[in-house]
Amino acid sequence: MKTKIFIDGSEGTTGLRIFERFEGRDDIELLKIPTELRKDPAEISKYINASDITFLCLPDAAAIEAVSLVTNENVIIIDTSTAHRTNEDWAYGYPELGEKFRNKIKNSKRIAVPGCYATGFITLAYPLIEQGIIAEDYPVSAFAVSGYSGGGKKLIGEYENPDRDKKYGSARMYAWGQTHKHLKEMQKITGLTRQPLFSPLTTDYYSGMVVELPLYTDLLKTKKTPEEIRDMFAKFYEGEKFIKVMPFGADVEAGGVIFSDGCSGWDGIEIYVTGNEDRVVVATRFDNLGKGASGAAVQCMNIVMGCDEAKGLNL
Repeated sequence: MKTKIFIDGSEGTTGLRIFERFEGRDDIELLKIPTELRKDPAEISKYINASDITFLCLPDAAAIEAVSLVTNENVIIIDTSTAHRTNEDWAYGYPELGEKFRNKIKNSKRIAVPGCYATGFITLAYPLIEQGIIAEDYPVSAFAVSGYSGGGKKLIGEYENPDRDKKYGSARMYAWGQTHKHLKEMQKITGLTRQPLFSPLTTDYYSGMVVELPLYTDLLKTKKTPEEIRDMFAKFYEGEKFIKVMPFGADVEAGGVIFSDGCSGWDGIEIYVTGNEDRVVVATRFDNLGKGASGAAVQCMNIVMGCDEAKGLNL
């Protein structure tokens, strides 16, 4: 029997990318709401409660409202918004962090998909803390660059407007006030005692991102060389098909540069470690619409369905 899937918010960037990943799948039946009714609460409720799994690709307030429409206790909700990511009653949709995460996803009816920047940051910070390399009170900072698709339809429209202002050809630095919506999950999931200093920017390409976390080795809880930190990541994520820990020196072999769109269209995530005995930089590179959004959502669905986690995804 096919799994009935409904995407609430199917016209948005994330919803469209989820839909693309269903192409060729014969194990699901996609429930499609008529376009003219896609904002009608009564009609949305019908589709949600007729589904086995509903994806919410909505702003926070709309996602919360959609959850309130659930009357069928068997419906599984996979929410791509920020609304439920720090809610203890919801599974956090990052299975690679450990079996407790994977099992909670598998057995939960409420799953919150991580944010894109949060994905890149937590991939690095969670093992560093869990393995005792940095302390929970380490003064963490992070720098990140993303393609403009991470800003949703409005920002995409601004960048792709043929008559756009010339300023869109330069880097767009934002969230100066340290209030970025991903900060709460970045702190909670990793166990940090304070939120990191976070400096994100978007620039003039469609998708792909890099998140960097710099470390002073003399402030580490356990001092490690860059090579040892790289090996820790490799061991922590051993066997995880979505995570590729790059060989130490991969950045040097690439000419000393990493292009932030290098994983665009791919649903995995790369980890880089570079630096010296005093200062180390750990970084992730991935697609903000892949492992950073739609790809992660479909991976969670696959776990719930009990099939190969990578089914329908590009690895």
